[in-house]
Amino acid sequence: MSTSRPLLDQFARRITYLRLSVTDRCDLRCGYCMPERMSFLPKAEVLSLEELHRMALGFIDRGITKIRLTGGEPLVRRDMIELVRALGRKLGDGLEELTLTTNATQLAAHADDIAAAGVRRINISLDTLDRDSFARLARRDLLPQVLEGIAAAQAAGLRVKLNTVALKGINEDEIPALVEWAHGKGMDLTLIEVMPLGEVEEDRFDHYLPLSEVRSKLEGDFTLTPSDHRTGGPARYFDVAETGGRLGLITPLTNNFCEGCNRIRVTATGQLYPCLGGGERVDLRAALRSADPEAALDAALDMAMRIKPERHHFRIDAPGGAPALARHMSTTGG
Repeated sequence: MSTSRPLLDQFARRITYLRLSVTDRCDLRCGYCMPERMSFLPKAEVLSLEELHRMALGFIDRGITKIRLTGGEPLVRRDMIELVRALGRKLGDGLEELTLTTNATQLAAHADDIAAAGVRRINISLDTLDRDSFARLARRDLLPQVLEGIAAAQAAGLRVKLNTVALKGINEDEIPALVEWAHGKGMDLTLIEVMPLGEVEEDRFDHYLPLSEVRSKLEGDFTLTPSDHRTGGPARYFDVAETGGRLGLITPLTNNFCEGCNRIRVTATGQLYPCLGGGERVDLRAALRSADPEAALDAALDMAMRIKPERHHFRIDAPGGAPALARHMSTTGG
């Protein structure tokens, strides 16, 4: 492959950011994300670590400069740290940043190895600091392990950003305290509107909280100034005068952010989704296992650029509505 052919979609957007899922499995069962009795993929369908590595190298050769490892929960996959180490060796050689998103339940055991591999910052999903609320929302009483993982990450020198899904009637009253707590510990915090992906037991409409409302309420407690800070993702950032920290907002429902999209997602089974909110996909597993994997992968990436849509069409506008897509976020890769 050649970097002379960068990944450029039909809308002239340069694709430089790969979100690569290593597993659809997770050790939590957050109510907005998946059902309690979630059906996970058979392990035989999941790409090997060697295949994930080869595929990632192919992306780097086509101009991907940032890779985020995701899941499910990436750290529940055995030997996943070996992939982190292998990709870390490409930092400075085509790859500018390697990072991951985690729920931090397993992080305490891996933080030092992650930092040693060259990862400099990570995202941690945390929706509440109340142990009872966490146990109800995640259906697992693991908040102490999450907090231990956050502390271990910071001790290892990793820069931590918290991701919080804003949920009406669940954590909306806790959001100002979460902002203060995160900023007090030197962490940025990004709020996210709930994504309508996959069937869950609860009606997401009941807990959908527009971030326009959240921002208005936060401006009663804090002075928010728009920031020029960007991380390559969809968040728009604000500096918070009272805390000295930074607040991000990801608004797939109230403020579509697709015009500058530079991202693609690949599932743990090798399915490339050019858009989180679309059904378009390309089978990279078939390409990797073909007679000429390098040429087949190259052709598959070209196809992905041709079918990447201009934007998604997420909606949560009525009680009882069907999800925008049948697949769960944990299947696509967070």
